[in-house]
Amino acid sequence: MARDDTPSTRPYLIRALHEWCTDHGFTPYVAVAVDATVQVPREFVKDNEIVLNISYDATSNLQLGNEYIEFKARFGGVAREVIVPIDHVVAIYARENGQGMAFPAPVLQSDVPASPASGPGLQVVSSDPGAEPDAPDAPPPASPGGGRPALKRVK
Repeated sequence: MARDDTPSTRPYLIRALHEWCTDHGFTPYVAVAVDATVQVPREFVKDNEIVLNISYDATSNLQLGNEYIEFKARFGGVAREVIVPIDHVVAIYARENGQGMAFPAPVLQSDVPASPASGPGLQVVSSDPGAEPDAPDAPPPASPGGGRPALKRVK
């Protein structure tokens, strides 16, 4: 098998870290680089990035596939379907302690509409219609200067 034909390890690492978070009572979050190929609520996208809570409590029908992460979740009380190409996942980490893994950022398509810079940020809750919105911590900032990605927990 040629080097270019080798399947990506990214989906396997994402599944492993998701399982690790779940097994240890942590909340798995993914940072996603957003362009036209990513299906997320655009009003929660800031600087072409969104952070999503992908815990089983916050999602419905979560599928961590080799090509896509797919699930349904509530954003600001409204149920939405989310589809994220695996190669757009920039990081997966535990909300509680920041432990996780960062991946190289993809080259984004430039036709993503600008999002409002104001607002409380991403709100993801369980698929329970009576549940209150969960306001997670602020997303980790993007790495300035195009260097190696780094996660920083902001309180």
